[in-house]
Amino acid sequence: MLTKEQIAQRISREVKDRYYVNLGIGIPTLVANYVPENLNVEFQSENGVLGMGPFPYEGEEDADIINAGKQTITILDGGSFFDSAFSFGMIRSKKVDLTILGAMEVAENGDIANWKIPGKMVKGMGGAMDLVASAENIIVAMMHVNKAGESKILKKCTLPLTGVSCVKRVVTELAVLDVTPDGFKLIERAPGVSVEHIIKSTEADLIIEGEIPEMQF
Repeated sequence: MLTKEQIAQRISREVKDRYYVNLGIGIPTLVANYVPENLNVEFQSENGVLGMGPFPYEGEEDADIINAGKQTITILDGGSFFDSAFSFGMIRSKKVDLTILGAMEVAENGDIANWKIPGKMVKGMGGAMDLVASAENIIVAMMHVNKAGESKILKKCTLPLTGVSCVKRVVTELAVLDVTPDGFKLIERAPGVSVEHIIKSTEADLIIEGEIPEMQF
């Protein structure tokens, strides 16, 4: 099974040259560490940053330079800062090519739940609401099962939804899954993980066609 860092590394392969990319809180923030140096990619953060680089080395952090998750970040040459209204204008006008989000649950029709667990205090949806409503290419980075071993890849989400029918691809510690009109299609499996293990760990039905290759990094 993959570590969170390896999930981010696999998703980095989805990033293309000249993409504008928004990274959600959690595993997605790690993706910036793995994008090949030969790609010209602009990472955008809804708190008003364009041109994010990898996380800073210990001792080189600047507490005033943070992403939407309040983590310290680095800024690449040519990076810029602006107010959140301008930032959300970029998102709502579909200027972002790829959005990578974390999730608590994803349903087979592409619904995503990633902002609230009933009974626990939250500050609100944050930028995720605008991202899922505006983005045309959403990849979810998440764990396949919860701490109790229960599937988070579902026929129908049980938690409050953030967005409806918006997720295109899911990458977990076990597999890469595409959301299709007929449900989840198994695209790749983690090294050493069998198709049978993925099926057993998934509440939703899976479309499996032919030999399923292992992920490449």
